[in-house]
Amino acid sequence: MSMVEEFKAFIARGNVVDLAVGVIIGGAFGKIVTGLVDQIVMPPIGLILGGVDFSGLKIVLKAADAATKKPEVAIAYGAFINTLIQFFIIAVVIFLIVKALNVLQRKQDEKPADPPAPTTSEALLMEIRDALKARP
Repeated sequence: MSMVEEFKAFIARGNVVDLAVGVIIGGAFGKIVTGLVDQIVMPPIGLILGGVDFSGLKIVLKAADAATKKPEVAIAYGAFINTLIQFFIIAVVIFLIVKALNVLQRKQDEKPADPPAPTTSEALLMEIRDALKARP
């Protein structure tokens, strides 16, 4: 089997295609969550905390030097806080999706319970009934 044929067989597997679709949708969802956090969630939080723009929060270790054209060296902890909030939102959404899928799976797995078997006295009464019906 040639390398091209092996690659075609590999790609044709359902799991690989499902994974690719999941990665693409996940990337797009990540962009949506980033926009949600940066443009909708963080501005009100910053306003509540006194007009703080979290994306700009940083600890400058070394200031930029325009003469030597060296950029500033800083720890951007505000961007990290935004990333943590994005992760939290994604984790909650994934949890809710998995929870909904589990509920649907449980509903599919639940089969209608078989009616309970008749007790010995009920079985005997049914036999008597059937025997009486069979009499001319």
